[in-house]
Amino acid sequence: MDDLAQAYQYAAARPGQLLNALGEHLLLVAVALGVAIAVCVPLGVLTSRSRLAAVTFINAFNGLRVIPSLAILFLAIPYFGLSRASALIALTILALPPILINTDAAFRKIDPAIREAAAGMGMAPGQVLRRVEFPLALPVVVAGIRTAAVEVIASATLAAFIGGGGLGTFITLGFATLNNAILLVGAIPVALLAIAAEIGIGTVQRALQPPTG
Repeated sequence: MDDLAQAYQYAAARPGQLLNALGEHLLLVAVALGVAIAVCVPLGVLTSRSRLAAVTFINAFNGLRVIPSLAILFLAIPYFGLSRASALIALTILALPPILINTDAAFRKIDPAIREAAAGMGMAPGQVLRRVEFPLALPVVVAGIRTAAVEVIASATLAAFIGGGGLGTFITLGFATLNNAILLVGAIPVALLAIAAEIGIGTVQRALQPPTG
């Protein structure tokens, strides 16, 4: 309880610093997720239609899941230096697999008869994709984005190890000074952001579910 009180006092004395770190953290998360969505949603549509693409990309992206984020971060450093770019690369790679795998699964489970019916009504392939398939696949795609968002929010704390900013700066400072109160100033907002993402994106996912019965 003393640590929580001290953490509150530390944060209250440095509101600008905390808000700046929060903004940096959210920027890291937003960019990594944005790039991952832009890459993996179209790629997931492709893998759901091509066995060769599925074997190639799904296996490759699944392989990325076994590599720790910190390892990816340090592999990027020789090429991009101690910079935010290295952190963004590591976070984007972390976000890729759940979005790709869920997108692939979402489009695979669509009944072919639905596509045939839409084509029979005179829709072009692009119209079938936009008007029929995407609305049906969206809840599962969003579930993948939710998983990626929670993982990226938690892992974005690693950016502080290479000067990338974010809430991890308080965590690293807390470790360095053996001060639990400072560590909590970074850890508590990260936990709250992860919970908010889980609840918020989960609510969107449920809202997108087609009505049953």
